[in-house]
Amino acid sequence: MLLPLPTMLDKFCEFEQTRANKLFLAEPVKGVYQTFTWQQAGSQVRRMAAALRGMGLGKDDKVAILSKNCAHWIMADLAISMAGCISVPLYPNITPDALREIIDHSESKAIFIGKLDNPEELRTGVPDNLLQISFPFYPNAGCLNWDELIEGQDGITGKPDIDPQALACIVYTSGTTGQPKGVMHTFYAIAYAVDAFLVSYPEIKEEIFFSYLPLCHVAERMLVECGAIFTGSTVYFVESMDTFAANLAHTRPTIFLAVPRIWEKLQEGILKKIPQQKLNRLLSIPLVSTVIKKAIKKKLGLTNARFLFTGASPINPALLHWFARLDIVIQEAYGMTENLALSHSNRRGSVKFGTVGQSYTGVEVRLGKDNEVQVKSPANMLGYYKEPGLTAECFEDGFLRTGDEGSIDSEGYLTITGRIKDQFKTSKGKYIMPAPVESKLLQTPELAQVCVVGSGMPNAMALCTLSESARKHAVEQLQEILHHALAAVNKSLEHHEQLTKLIVLPEEWTIQNGLLTPTLKIKRKMIDASFGELYHEWSRATHKVIFA
Repeated sequence: MLLPLPTMLDKFCEFEQTRANKLFLAEPVKGVYQTFTWQQAGSQVRRMAAALRGMGLGKDDKVAILSKNCAHWIMADLAISMAGCISVPLYPNITPDALREIIDHSESKAIFIGKLDNPEELRTGVPDNLLQISFPFYPNAGCLNWDELIEGQDGITGKPDIDPQALACIVYTSGTTGQPKGVMHTFYAIAYAVDAFLVSYPEIKEEIFFSYLPLCHVAERMLVECGAIFTGSTVYFVESMDTFAANLAHTRPTIFLAVPRIWEKLQEGILKKIPQQKLNRLLSIPLVSTVIKKAIKKKLGLTNARFLFTGASPINPALLHWFARLDIVIQEAYGMTENLALSHSNRRGSVKFGTVGQSYTGVEVRLGKDNEVQVKSPANMLGYYKEPGLTAECFEDGFLRTGDEGSIDSEGYLTITGRIKDQFKTSKGKYIMPAPVESKLLQTPELAQVCVVGSGMPNAMALCTLSESARKHAVEQLQEILHHALAAVNKSLEHHEQLTKLIVLPEEWTIQNGLLTPTLKIKRKMIDASFGELYHEWSRATHKVIFA
């Protein structure tokens, strides 16, 4: 018997009444913050929901959202639900071909098109027969205009009667393991996940969130969008990555989520201003240390942050320890699109670096074959849309198979040791799990990104890119530093895991060049596709550190 829980729409309607004039959404547009109270947002949501119905959209119709994070992204999502439709959130940096594929696969009948870097190019992937609606601050030629659609429109009144077991959204995965798959989640699953999170974090009440990671990604959607809606909180948005620092400093969020690559970038920014040796010296002087820590937090915009999270991909424990010296304690969390990110997290006051924490209330965990982490809770997906075979493969005795290898200590803290599918076999028949080796190499400050490769080769080697500060070093100096780093890491590895080469690539791996997912995880298949032809040439070279 499932406990009755208020849905996202129930909570939105509640705060629309009880916090009518409190700030809900604040979005910088050309440097000026456009603000919406709960009541103002409610008026727009209700009228857009009525407009969708007026265009013939209703129960079980799919409506896509293609936009960077902005106030109307959240309002569109709520309007889709209020109209009885199912939302299909899409990554704003998707390719036109992938966009068309998902629209076709999901059978979407309409699409909201908002804040994008290249709207004209992306819209070549939108079928002509699809209803296209543009957001107010980002008009697109040929689209229906949000403001015009809701002008003079009577909004849907009262609290919509939503079946908690109805399908709320189809979230397409970011594609690290092949073609994106449509993950189906109900209103109840979302409510359960948020409720379980809030039970584990009872201190979270009315908060200030900062939204910049893609809202179509389950971690941002659950923590920021749903977290704000279920607690009556405020969401501030980033205008662009160029204004990121200024927007964050203006917002001063009480809760802040970043993926590991963002934390690395923040560290690089600090070290650019205060080199490590100088920072060590300043932190060793008690009074000066306090002043420096406060100044860094203020500069980052994290003065008021009570909860700092990292997730979406593994973070180097050395980086967590580095930030902890600045009194910035980052709580690593773990979850998947398939379970609405409801799996594990480190709680405030009991953080154990190197682990992803303990399971949430109501989440059963076990280790299956090959120490695969398997989880079970009402937040698990219904399945993959139109993929019953793939869905069946994903479950075992009702437990979701994560595909991650892990270990659990006596206190229930989970450590992820790698993706089972990432494991590869050398030509000598030895298996290597790349993630732990990469984590060791990333403790070298000069390295920014690392990918261990070597499937079918006699030995493994590592491809890497340099940190911003390392690029200023002379090549001879870098050769020496990286030689020492490689030797030190190899000493800590089993003989068959040891790396024969360190290949330094000139270009950073990014979303734009196709080597990172939208959540900044490395696409291993794309790394192999891009550089695989050179692996044997590099492995035969005499030097251990090669600048490609």
